[in-house]
Amino acid sequence: MVKSKKFLSALLSVCMCSTLLLSSCGGNSPGSSDTAQGKDGVSGKVTYLTLNQEDRDYVTKLTPDFNQKFPDVKIEVVTAPYDQFDQKLQTMIAGNTPPDVTSHFGQAGFMEYYNKGMLLDLTPMMEADKYDPVAVGIPKEIADIYKIEDKYYGLPLNTYVSVLAYNQDLFDRANIPYPTADYEDKSWTWDKMLEYAKKLTVNSDNMEAATYGLEWFWAEPDMRPLYFGAKVYSDDTWTNGGNPSEVYFNSPEVINVYQKLSDLVFKDRVSPTDSIVQGLGGQSGESFTSGKIAMKPAGAWILSGTNELPFKVGIAAIPNAGNDKIRDVLYVDPLFILKGSKNPRAAYEWIKFNLEPEIQEKMIDLSGGNPPSNMKAFEKYCSFFPNIDPKDLKMVYDGGIKYGTESYNHLVNNYSQIWTIVKNETDPCLLTGKSTAADVAPAVQEKVTKLLKDMNSK
Repeated sequence: MVKSKKFLSALLSVCMCSTLLLSSCGGNSPGSSDTAQGKDGVSGKVTYLTLNQEDRDYVTKLTPDFNQKFPDVKIEVVTAPYDQFDQKLQTMIAGNTPPDVTSHFGQAGFMEYYNKGMLLDLTPMMEADKYDPVAVGIPKEIADIYKIEDKYYGLPLNTYVSVLAYNQDLFDRANIPYPTADYEDKSWTWDKMLEYAKKLTVNSDNMEAATYGLEWFWAEPDMRPLYFGAKVYSDDTWTNGGNPSEVYFNSPEVINVYQKLSDLVFKDRVSPTDSIVQGLGGQSGESFTSGKIAMKPAGAWILSGTNELPFKVGIAAIPNAGNDKIRDVLYVDPLFILKGSKNPRAAYEWIKFNLEPEIQEKMIDLSGGNPPSNMKAFEKYCSFFPNIDPKDLKMVYDGGIKYGTESYNHLVNNYSQIWTIVKNETDPCLLTGKSTAADVAPAVQEKVTKLLKDMNSK
């Protein structure tokens, strides 16, 4: 099964050769519609744009349930591949046939949609029918991610926390205790994890005999310093529409982080090189399934397929590396309505329907294990992975939400352009080991600073 974020880095590398230019669309007021009145005043067509992969286009199987509540509404599901998603959206907007509902399923993130003026404020409709996402079952920390100046521009469909997946068989073989799932356990630190990784690593030219204690290509390169308490973007980024006024890629703290991560591969040798990771991934693209990786942090999509693996899998908390407030990266996919929607009322009902506990439970089965945002469906999510201790999964989710922050690709404006520079310039340090972090940092700093200056001058 293809998980959209599992291949984010690889797909961005291929697809970011040009800048996405999304046009904002003219809007209807929340109460306006050119359709006849149906049940509860809701009728007509709702177009939903999503990805053409199993974990997303399952929604076609949910439309009969929706039509039991709203028989006069037709849900039209339009799909596109990940690398063509933004172009499909742009084409639909240019043709004056924008989708009513979609998400940031492509390269462009929420903040880019917001800054282009593309998103409808859902708050008036939510207030009119007294809809409270927290009362429905969505944690406040998650519901508020796409809330700006007390206005909701998206409601969360799926909430992926990051988890540390580990191979219990390799731990048993090395007689090492399993890492904890408890984020409040202060003994679970970066240094303890590295100690375990060294004991679990078997370096050998014979790949049959080799094992790696840790694979740490987690999160995008610009997010990794935050985990260690270093920041790359100025604080005003999070209050002015995702537009950094300054960046700090050349700071001693950030340089130290990048060198630490490079050393995992090329000095400590507890982590495989990028080429080995690609080889271990095989057709699935997921190196952890090879059985050669003892520990790997990743979004919760890594759990997909674990029921069929020939070894036992456990999940643990992301260890503490010095940032007491943030230890986890969240990947929350919201549903939002575009301003060009011709049927915003019906679109709003479609969004609410997808967040109902029983529908989220069906989504878990139909999608192959997509996580819910509604925690009333979480027990069902746990049962989907019978080989993983449900208590551990619950602790990891609770801790991930408490100590998590949303992925930068959703919150930083024009992220794809920044990402391209950061990745290209840090690869010689993080992926090949041909340069030190101190060598590559000045170029990252200079190029990203110039990019931001150019964008802010437009």
